[in-house]
Amino acid sequence: MPGSGSHKVVYVALGGNLMIAIAKFVAAGLSGSSAMLSEGVHSLVDTVNELLLLYGLHRAGMPPDRTHPFGHGRELYFWSFIVALLVLAMGAGVSFYEGVMHIRQPEPIERPLINYLVVAVSLLFEGTSWFVALREFRARKGRLGYFEAFRLSKDPSTFTVLLEDSAALLGLLVALAGLIGAQLLDQPVLDGVASIGIAGVLAVSAMLLARETKGLLIGETAHPAVSEAILAIAAGDDGVRCANGVLTVQMGPNQVVAALSAEFEDALNTTQIEACINRIEKQAKVAHPEIISLFVKPQTAEVWRARRKLVETSAKELNP
Repeated sequence: MPGSGSHKVVYVALGGNLMIAIAKFVAAGLSGSSAMLSEGVHSLVDTVNELLLLYGLHRAGMPPDRTHPFGHGRELYFWSFIVALLVLAMGAGVSFYEGVMHIRQPEPIERPLINYLVVAVSLLFEGTSWFVALREFRARKGRLGYFEAFRLSKDPSTFTVLLEDSAALLGLLVALAGLIGAQLLDQPVLDGVASIGIAGVLAVSAMLLARETKGLLIGETAHPAVSEAILAIAAGDDGVRCANGVLTVQMGPNQVVAALSAEFEDALNTTQIEACINRIEKQAKVAHPEIISLFVKPQTAEVWRARRKLVETSAKELNP
């Protein structure tokens, strides 16, 4: 089940986004600011997103059953993908529409001080949520770079909140620039331009989220360290002549299914091979508790290489 750190990140983001959304809608109603209304929609969408992530975390933690023998881990990937679609459709779509309407019919901003106060408070809340998500993300990424860790992460709840909060902070800065420009230059149209800018920020973040969660949803390999550990354990067992290779599939944030191809010593009987497989599986699960199933296929190195070559050839033909 996803760790408590993921829940903490999502709960902090949920509380902050809900309060910010209310404040932004009030400010937009009092001042008539298009950018502030877009930011309100942005925060409302983020609030719904956190609820969906919490539901996904809950579903991902359910135990295996007859219809889901490897657990429900991919539920989180599905709901994370829905989050990306909501950011794109509702957040970016509404912000773009509002911006275009305000450019076509610009109206001066009333009570601009309210907007500045809300932006300042929003920056404080979003910054706090962003810091919590960043701290959790840094704790998990280890020595990897931020972009590499984002690409390799198997827990979308943390990087989704981090990306959402980053987009929110950038959106607030765009809204602030639009408010200041509209007031100082007496150009209300700049408020609408800022709204379109916010739509652009949301669209980019949504596409990044959709790209990463799509890969997890349809099936990605586990972290290379998992395969390396299984191969090392198998190669170190006295009953294994050659550990050929490992195939892995990430079934959830902390759920991995692996298949090992190994050639056993000819002198071993069936009982001894079974004991060898049990040793390998036990050590692999100790090294990486996220491994929920390890399948071992007795196979010579020549057969393994031939089949891998066949798969690679087929892949090149399909994707020339």
